[in-house]
Amino acid sequence: MSRWISPARVVVLLLTTVCLSGIAAAGEMRTGPGHVVSESVLAIWDIDVRSDGKGLPSGQGSVEQGEEIYAGKCAACHGDFGEGVGRVPGLFGGVGSLASETPSRRVGSLWPYAPTLFDYIKRTMPFGDAQSLSDDETWSLTAYVLNMNELWEEDAVLNKDNLPGVQMPNQRGFISEDPRPDVANPRCMRDCKALPNVVTRAVLISNPENQ
Repeated sequence: MSRWISPARVVVLLLTTVCLSGIAAAGEMRTGPGHVVSESVLAIWDIDVRSDGKGLPSGQGSVEQGEEIYAGKCAACHGDFGEGVGRVPGLFGGVGSLASETPSRRVGSLWPYAPTLFDYIKRTMPFGDAQSLSDDETWSLTAYVLNMNELWEEDAVLNKDNLPGVQMPNQRGFISEDPRPDVANPRCMRDCKALPNVVTRAVLISNPENQ
């Protein structure tokens, strides 16, 4: 008696097999209790970058190179000039808008630390082909997007030594701790106030980024 397997499950199994095969080829593939993960295998997964720049790889990039890469791998979603297409957000503008009724959450207006831009591009872009960019391609795209936001000079080379020093406009817009007092608020068990009856909700739809 044969068992039917959905096409989606077949694709997942194939991708898992290819992924594990690739890791095994890169270094001893040993997992589970009692096995020490080799440095070569760990390096495949250890690609995150901290806000202070720790974890940034070697290499470098330029705005000119980034513009060429952007045109081929990013413009279809983010627009030819980073203005955004459809519901895909733009990449520049919006500085000073976060406290308004129509906040524009973009790289220059929202993100507090420049190294996280490299981290985001490297781990998640291009959409549908994440982690396909080389380090130098990621450096160039980071330089190009920062240049869009007037945060990086067009003729300057970007690398791990100078990226952490880029001051983002919203660097002081986040707090590390909740300033509100820690007041105990046990759940009411008797003689509780009636719950409010919500009859309608207001939704601001004038800004596509809020939808």
